[in-house]
Amino acid sequence: MGTPADRRQVDTDKIWQRYHETGDRALRDQLVLTFVPLVRHLAYRKVRELPAWCEVDDLVSSGVEGLMGALDRYDPAKGASLEQFVWTRIQGAVLDSLRRLDWAPRSLRRFERDSERAGEEFFRETGRRANDAELAARMGVEEAELTSRRRDLATAELTSLDSVTSSDEDEGVALVQTIASDDATADPEAEATRTIARERFRRAFSHLSERERRVAVMLYTQGRTLSEIGEVIGVSESRVCQIHGELKKRLRSSLRRDSELFSATA
Repeated sequence: MGTPADRRQVDTDKIWQRYHETGDRALRDQLVLTFVPLVRHLAYRKVRELPAWCEVDDLVSSGVEGLMGALDRYDPAKGASLEQFVWTRIQGAVLDSLRRLDWAPRSLRRFERDSERAGEEFFRETGRRANDAELAARMGVEEAELTSRRRDLATAELTSLDSVTSSDEDEGVALVQTIASDDATADPEAEATRTIARERFRRAFSHLSERERRVAVMLYTQGRTLSEIGEVIGVSESRVCQIHGELKKRLRSSLRRDSELFSATA
């Protein structure tokens, strides 16, 4: 009577034969559902060997496309069973998908495999990891070339910024949170320093006379000229210049102990 696997293959072959004769999409869908576990098996087996940027769902999607193409191209007269042909086409579709996603040229990936193989051989022979000089010598290349190729490989690796990285000290954070920011406001220490500096300046500014505060506001906030300020407060332009000089001296005197604080916020 045959094994369950044999009977399943016979049933699958019969369904494919009817699909081939009729082109019935329902029969094709039935075949697809039959082989989807094989697609997922191959995709999950492959993704374990790959960098984190490889999404298993992308591999499954490509594998299903390869499966559907295989169902239309299968020719039993060529000797292979339907399952063998489907397996080959799915595997090829998954590998093609990886090649499309991978930014690194094949020569660089070949160098990566050679490097891993050389490192494993060195470890088996010595019981320790090879340093860069030893690994380069084992591969027959210059150490500078090894460093350059590693840099190229690091550039080629892609990953989602939402992916989680972890260490012994934490339970895992999103990769985007580990990237240094050029935004100064994103630095808690720098922002705290700026807050303290603003408070110190406000305190020193409050100790100025009312006239000095008015001159400072009109000059630095409103952008008025000395002549315009003189007209507002009823004094000459030269007197406004004197008031301005006096208020700067008073502020410098009040803030001289905080010179390092203000230098850090510059």
